[in-house]
Amino acid sequence: MERTVGEVMHRGVLTCQRDTPIQDVARQISERDISALVVVGEDENMIGLISRTDLVNARLYEQYWKQWHGLTAGHIMVTDVVSVYAEDLLQAASKQMMERRIHRVVVVEQIEQGLRPIGILSITDLVHDIARG
Repeated sequence: MERTVGEVMHRGVLTCQRDTPIQDVARQISERDISALVVVGEDENMIGLISRTDLVNARLYEQYWKQWHGLTAGHIMVTDVVSVYAEDLLQAASKQMMERRIHRVVVVEQIEQGLRPIGILSITDLVHDIARG
């Protein structure tokens, strides 16, 4: 039987709000040694994602931003977030990650108001799964 995303993913998601200052996003990513934060709205539904790469890219253009210290998660988050469901096949999720050249997908559950993040499936999770055999 083929494995599912839910069998390999990291359960739980670290989040921030759209109005979270970039310095706070960077601090949380750094202190928790994670690669990304899911940006959620007031209803806890996913509205975006900020990765370490997004932070570094924003910093490269710092000279063009009049108010670097005024930047928030909403300014630099990626809104075209690739998501999967826990019951999706791991093979399909892995293929999607490779084809899109991304390091993680957000695992979501469908609720009445939208998509609620429940976990992350990362390249690291896939490598750990391979190592377990």
